[in-house]
Amino acid sequence: MDRATEGLLPRLGRMSGPRATGHCLCGAVRYEVRGALRDVVYCHCDGCKRWNGTVGAYAATRVADLVVSSGVVSWIASPDSDRGARRGFCAECGASLFWEAPGRDTVSIGAGTLDDPAGLRVAGHIWLEQGAGWETPEGVPAYSRGYPGDAPTLAWG
Repeated sequence: MDRATEGLLPRLGRMSGPRATGHCLCGAVRYEVRGALRDVVYCHCDGCKRWNGTVGAYAATRVADLVVSSGVVSWIASPDSDRGARRGFCAECGASLFWEAPGRDTVSIGAGTLDDPAGLRVAGHIWLEQGAGWETPEGVPAYSRGYPGDAPTLAWG
């Protein structure tokens, strides 16, 4: 097992084919989602803004449902993460792909890396207290910090 993809390899035989596919900018890293995909959450935290150049837009799946089918995913600690998270990116082109926090059974996927995000919708915005003034969400739930435990359950497709 390649250490770069350790923690992302699923149990075999969960689905006969992928529910969704995606890749990095250069195409070296390709992945498949073989289970449910959560709707998109926009994150306005300082870490996401610095990583993406603007807010981060992330779908998510269970770690066991994500298959990295080609390329090398490199990982870096997300230094300001209150969850001790790490960020996965293509070792060739540097494209941001994944966000994963220890102790969680899910991995966030950069929504822009999905080949066909049809059917996903915006579920809400988080970490608005760190957002820029021009990043004002409208018409969806928005929270000053992370997604609160008493908020509505996010939809999984």
